[in-house]
Amino acid sequence: LKKGLEIYKEQKFDLMTVHEFPPFYNGIGARLLWNRIKVPYLLEIFHIPGHPRAASIKETVYKFLFKLFIRFDVSKAKAVRVMNQKQVPDFLIKAGVPKDKFIYIPAIYIDLDIFKPMNFPKEYDLIFVGRLEKNKGIELLLKAIEFSISNFQFPMKCLIVGSGPLKNDLKFKIKNLKLQDNVLLHGWAKDSQEVAELINKSKILVMPSYNEGGPRVVLEAMACGVPVLATKVGIVSDLDSAVVQIDWNSEDMAKKASHILNNESEYRRLKQEGLEIAKQFEKKEAIKNYAEKLKEILG
Repeated sequence: LKKGLEIYKEQKFDLMTVHEFPPFYNGIGARLLWNRIKVPYLLEIFHIPGHPRAASIKETVYKFLFKLFIRFDVSKAKAVRVMNQKQVPDFLIKAGVPKDKFIYIPAIYIDLDIFKPMNFPKEYDLIFVGRLEKNKGIELLLKAIEFSISNFQFPMKCLIVGSGPLKNDLKFKIKNLKLQDNVLLHGWAKDSQEVAELINKSKILVMPSYNEGGPRVVLEAMACGVPVLATKVGIVSDLDSAVVQIDWNSEDMAKKASHILNNESEYRRLKQEGLEIAKQFEKKEAIKNYAEKLKEILG
């Protein structure tokens, strides 16, 4: 509140954008500031922890708190920005948020000069990119690789790019499942260029999360011409047939990965559809769209 008042005295801004998530201190702070200066604010809700699936007790509690608090939280907001068209709006409507509060503005901006098809040889069958946390579903991915080796006699090779709290636990599980020759822990990539290159060196990107707002990496892979296997989270439900949707089930993941890798026409179709969709999220146009939508909110 103190900092907001200080900035308002300097800049006399016309609108506040507030990214909201549990435990809701951003939204509460914006409401207190609105009470003082009456400047309208846009509440941005991108991700419901625990929805559609919870990966921990904490996420289950946060999902419950969202249902309990969100109607009050958005009551003074000028509008509610969402970054996907189905999953978050459906949840918020059931929680009592009026439909006319929503405004869909994509929040993923892809630099197509970096994320693009490159002529690298394919070194990996699968790639995962993200933080190593429970909600990312990485254990499902390891079990899918084990299932593929055991049942299809297919020595699937996977690159895991990222780090986080589960790093040491994953090292242990990779060793325990005897997947040292199949799964490589890369650690963080040094920049976006390296991420794009690693994706291009892979045949399929796998995103097995339990809940997400985006994620960005799905569209980054599409922009690189790499097909995507993903659970039904975040923007994935908006992408229809351009993504192969998977259940939170390692057997389903293994079978669908194997199908794509062994079906050249399906692989080409996914590649082409992904490239077309990625164009809609080009960085400069997406940011311009955001600015124009903010002006529309102000009338």
